[in-house]
Amino acid sequence: VGLRVGDVLDPERFSTLVRERAVAENMLIEQAGGEPLDVDEIVAMFDELGARVAPFVDDTVSLLHAALERGAHVLLEGAQATFLDLDHGTYPYVTSSNPTAGGACVGTGIGPRDIDRIVGITKAYTTRVGAGPFPTELLDDDGDRLIDVGKEYGTVTGRRRRAGWLDCVMLRQAVRINSLSELALTKLDILDGFEEIKICTGYRVGGRLLEHYPDRSDLLADVEPVYETLDGWGSALSEAREPGQLPEAAKRFIEVVEREVGIPVRVVGVGAERDDYLVWTS
Repeated sequence: VGLRVGDVLDPERFSTLVRERAVAENMLIEQAGGEPLDVDEIVAMFDELGARVAPFVDDTVSLLHAALERGAHVLLEGAQATFLDLDHGTYPYVTSSNPTAGGACVGTGIGPRDIDRIVGITKAYTTRVGAGPFPTELLDDDGDRLIDVGKEYGTVTGRRRRAGWLDCVMLRQAVRINSLSELALTKLDILDGFEEIKICTGYRVGGRLLEHYPDRSDLLADVEPVYETLDGWGSALSEAREPGQLPEAAKRFIEVVEREVGIPVRVVGVGAERDDYLVWTS
């Protein structure tokens, strides 16, 4: 039986569970020819850690529903990304959980009908960490530029991400899977200075235009992206705080994204600071 965070609220029971688990693991270690662990030492360590964690543990389902009942605004933020989802992502290049909007209900105990707004957050270009199919990946100077200007390196590991043009086929699928109500389009400023900017609007395989997003990674790896090419903009976007301050080419980019995904863009990020954004109205 696995340990759960709530177990720390009953120190005696928690200690018993840790001891049982340590003894069971010791049996496996010894069967494999390894040196057994000091069970008493492990229990003592976990007793100390449990006592430190306990003040921060509560029934979060009840807390969240109490907040909803009193009319509080509750914001749930997901980590990772739609296409790393265990069930709907580019399997096997996925994570072990469901970072899609449905996972918010499972993870918090808030029912689907209590969620009234689902905002999808996307960069103005596409990135991926590690292996897996990536139809719009750029393996040229443009790709290097997106990575360098966009600082597309892992925060902890410094690992270089892969980058490419915005893929609206994937975005459309994300809209469907998550029931997105709107988009927040971030890092639009990273596209500053490109003479031409491409947006993937479809996939083609063997000369045939696909009607739907492929449901298998091996199929996705074989697609050819269909691009719409837009004019770039020469000026920097970082000072823009309202739609009228954006260059016409940047406005056009946003409008094409809205057209392709079928939901509105509500927020546009134009810089790295918290205040570097504008509320978009078509």
